[in-house]
Amino acid sequence: MSQEQTVRIAQQFLAQIGSGAEPDEIAGLFSTDVRFEVPGDAGALPWIGRRDGRGAVSDFIRGTRLLIERVRFDVKGILANDASAVIFGDLASRVNATGRIIESPFALILHISDGKIARFQMLKDSFAVSRAARS
Repeated sequence: MSQEQTVRIAQQFLAQIGSGAEPDEIAGLFSTDVRFEVPGDAGALPWIGRRDGRGAVSDFIRGTRLLIERVRFDVKGILANDASAVIFGDLASRVNATGRIIESPFALILHISDGKIARFQMLKDSFAVSRAARS
């Protein structure tokens, strides 16, 4: 793959998230055996931790839409090479159960293989997430 193709996949992912596409449609951008990782306090929210497969992607999208409200998701840029893209920016989300706001810089690391996202890592302030999610 080329750097341009990698950037295009990252932009397609962002466009589908932003448009409210169905979780399974978004999951179609990922390989069937994708490694999906959101490091942090595994007890705070159901999608934190490591899972494998497209179902993890769909569950993440459904779970975030159900349990948190997006307040702000500002993409500052995308860095890419032939096999990976890093989407970085700032986010703010309200945890529905507690009403608390999570504010954090973030980086989404996408590893691309055969035109699909084969590994997804979301890096953010996991302490802020844990604190906001617990009542």
